[in-house]
Amino acid sequence: MSEDPLPAHRLSLERIERSAGVIPRVFLHSPQYNCEPLSGALECALTIKLDVANPIRSFKGRGASFFVHELRRRGDARRLVCASAGNWGQALAYACRAHGMPLLIYASRHASPLKVARMRGLGATVCQEGEDFDAAKAVARRWAGDHNAWLVEDGLEPEISEGHGTLAMELLAGDARFDLVVVPLGNGAMLTGMARWIKAVSPSTQVVGVCATGAPAMEQSWRSGSIVETGQADTIADGIAVRVPIPEAVGDMTGLVDQVMLVDDGDVIEGMRLAWEHAGVMLEPAGAAGLAAIVAHPGEFAGRRVATVLSGSNITPGQFAERVAGTGGEDT
Repeated sequence: MSEDPLPAHRLSLERIERSAGVIPRVFLHSPQYNCEPLSGALECALTIKLDVANPIRSFKGRGASFFVHELRRRGDARRLVCASAGNWGQALAYACRAHGMPLLIYASRHASPLKVARMRGLGATVCQEGEDFDAAKAVARRWAGDHNAWLVEDGLEPEISEGHGTLAMELLAGDARFDLVVVPLGNGAMLTGMARWIKAVSPSTQVVGVCATGAPAMEQSWRSGSIVETGQADTIADGIAVRVPIPEAVGDMTGLVDQVMLVDDGDVIEGMRLAWEHAGVMLEPAGAAGLAAIVAHPGEFAGRRVATVLSGSNITPGQFAERVAGTGGEDT
């Protein structure tokens, strides 16, 4: 796609297309198919895109890889620091390690031990501060200011969203068309990158973001047209547990996102269960947010052509059993 049919936008269709030639192949062309058992259970024609079969078990390697490639191309040598609930940190650590770059990550004191261990295993230095993601991010911001470093915010840097736009390129390749595409909504990078491409290629397709009822800041900000911060983010879905939205990410949603739905933790757990039972995929809570939306709002999807990204599987068998079956487990 060589021309932008939409008005000027912070996210570039040309860069989304170009990123597909830059992102490591291990993160591209993830499986996607009409999952007939899930379609039957959820009463819609459901295509799932499994963006978990890669070295970091989440979609975020796409945006991180394109971001680091672009800053290296520009010759930017600033020290990088980020905040993460775990998956973004892994993605940026993977990309930095590939280029021999150090990375400092701040995570909350309650971050998943599995995700913290994997961030460290990928070569990053991890400091745990604060009660939640946004508190850790505030500490990271202070550190960056004190050390003349670059706080890389997932949802702020355009290249991150543009790298994630390759998900939509793949999803809509060939003659694939959908009535709705349902995407987990945390800081917004996946949703906005995908929405940018979808609305250019298939304007009639509705783009739906999914937030947790206990972490509604992005939904409220999008709906009101102004930034709404919440006092807490209370959800098992740590990957979408945002209480301080990034204004640029909310702005990127304007004109591209048709709906933002809220889902309870019970809906998320049911989405995890359905993915395991009908597709054999063990998802972390945020990775099942798209399925949770179909569970929670069946009338919006019944009988329609629907696609969603299964976007993260950084969870241990014990954690999964505790969430889905209520049986507990040793590695929680």
